[in-house]
Amino acid sequence: MQKDPQLAKYMAKDNMTSKDTVLEVNDLHTYFFNRRGITKAVDGVSFSLKEGETLGIVGESGCGKTMTALSLLGLVPKPAARIVSGEIILDGEDLVQKSEKEMRQIRGRKISMILQDPQTSLNPVFSIGSQVMEALGVSHKFARKEMVNRAIDALRNVRVAAPERRMSDYPHQMSGGMKQRVIGAIAISSTPKVIIADEPTTALDVTIQLQYLQLLREIQQETGLAIIFITHDFGIVARMCDRVAVMYAGRIIESGDVRTLFNSPTHPYTQALMASVPKMDRTERLFAIDGQPPALFALPEGCRFAERCSHARERCFQEYPPILQPETDHDVSCWMADPTWDQAPQEAVS
Repeated sequence: MQKDPQLAKYMAKDNMTSKDTVLEVNDLHTYFFNRRGITKAVDGVSFSLKEGETLGIVGESGCGKTMTALSLLGLVPKPAARIVSGEIILDGEDLVQKSEKEMRQIRGRKISMILQDPQTSLNPVFSIGSQVMEALGVSHKFARKEMVNRAIDALRNVRVAAPERRMSDYPHQMSGGMKQRVIGAIAISSTPKVIIADEPTTALDVTIQLQYLQLLREIQQETGLAIIFITHDFGIVARMCDRVAVMYAGRIIESGDVRTLFNSPTHPYTQALMASVPKMDRTERLFAIDGQPPALFALPEGCRFAERCSHARERCFQEYPPILQPETDHDVSCWMADPTWDQAPQEAVS
């Protein structure tokens, strides 16, 4: 009897817990040191990623999403920035303890990144083939003929038409969607276990976005890739991700299964982000979050969202909330998730 593909999709999600954890990040801190003081770009981030799973990381610009990704790859801008503490366990190895020489052997082979702008990611003076082969040459030592064949296969895997001919093309001869596929080919050419996709659809129009997301999903199903998807778009999160982590001011303030988070967002910041999403049937004015995120070099003692939160009480300004679990596999750092919140006195905050 033929299997229902929709049923198979949900069965695959149910079996996610039985898969191996390929990446585990524990209490990661990445700081910038400058004349203004210490800028806490990533301030105690923790999450895990299983084989074949997609984790979405969402939040406003400047919340630490990209810096978290660069920390995983050991590519933080030095000497101003460095990983101060924490663990990045990939395939049983702590990447924080690796030297730059050792990291060059890990990037591409075990963890790779798709950058958000293909216009600036590809070198305009080198052919597409030479750039794909360069990525292969860094992580593997192949003969020239083998390198060419693998580069062609990588382009074919991302559905680039006539890959043999495209090898000699230059970036300006390709459309934005094709260039983004080439960036994807470079990322997967060495068959890594984890790919970080940093807003890869930002420069694409809506039609090409859909094709590219479907392509990533097909590659993941074929290879078992684990993907970290950094985005501002909750529509992409709903389509692509199994779990989602919401970042604010350098920390993950809420995380959980996508369905749980969409159905019952608990943190006021998550609720505000979702309320800001445009809807076709919306008749009222589009919702906007008042105020600005705090400066990362002068963070408050309490909840970092308190200044912008309509539910904030005195306790929110004085003490940062611990990680609470209102539901299974649903973590949130907010005093509202504390069972004693409704019994606490309503301190007025002007």
